[in-house]
Amino acid sequence: MSFWTQILDFAQATSHSVGAKLLEDFGQVQASEKSDGSLVTQSDRWADQTLRDAIAQTFSTHGVLSEEVEHIFPGTDWCWVVDPLDGTTNFARGLPLWGVSLGLLYQGVPVFGYVHFPPLRQSFYGYWRGASGLEMPEGAFLNQKPIHASQDELTSNHFFNLCARSVSVLRQPFPAKARMLGVATYNLLTVAAGATLGGVEATPKIWDIAAVWAIVQAAGAVWHPLTSQPIFPLEVGQDYSQRSFPTLVVSRSQLLPVFEPLVQSVASR
Repeated sequence: MSFWTQILDFAQATSHSVGAKLLEDFGQVQASEKSDGSLVTQSDRWADQTLRDAIAQTFSTHGVLSEEVEHIFPGTDWCWVVDPLDGTTNFARGLPLWGVSLGLLYQGVPVFGYVHFPPLRQSFYGYWRGASGLEMPEGAFLNQKPIHASQDELTSNHFFNLCARSVSVLRQPFPAKARMLGVATYNLLTVAAGATLGGVEATPKIWDIAAVWAIVQAAGAVWHPLTSQPIFPLEVGQDYSQRSFPTLVVSRSQLLPVFEPLVQSVASR
């Protein structure tokens, strides 16, 4: 079995196993508020522990950065970035849009991502070589079928996704139909799948974006940080628990000058 086959098989089996258990808890658990104002449940904590244990057992030399426990980026060439339950508010309130996200980084930069959405029976994954120099597959996929960002011309009937902290952009005329899905990963992955022409996230954490960073670019979409500081490579020893990465994703570069001026203000929030 090749390394990349093992990576894909592991990500698929592990995320689907965790997702099956989360489906049993869906809409049945109580959420509490964390220090940053986001919600957490016992299901988040269980999934985080289960994913970290699985990684340690299968890839003993790989590091882990996770939402609930491991916030310090380790000094290993390979590191998994784990969001055990993206969309906790939806999960706790009974809305069927939430997922399990696994991103694999090489020397601090994502090269593979897998995001599974159990209620939707949708699994996105992708490989992004970038400047890593690795011998590896290429492409982005949804349920094992290739996906590509849309090349459509922008019209008022196309979609653009907002996050809860970016709705202020609608105080001005906006050139697309706005949608708000409540899940950072799905917000941006819809651009990779060609369903939307763009999306913005005002305050995503590293576990919200590590997996989708690889998938979105593998699908041909454009990732545009809304601050001057680069996101990757991550820094060894850095605590990523509080750091946010305001981000704009568009389906093609020609849309950057259209949407970037409209959403740039969210970076200061």
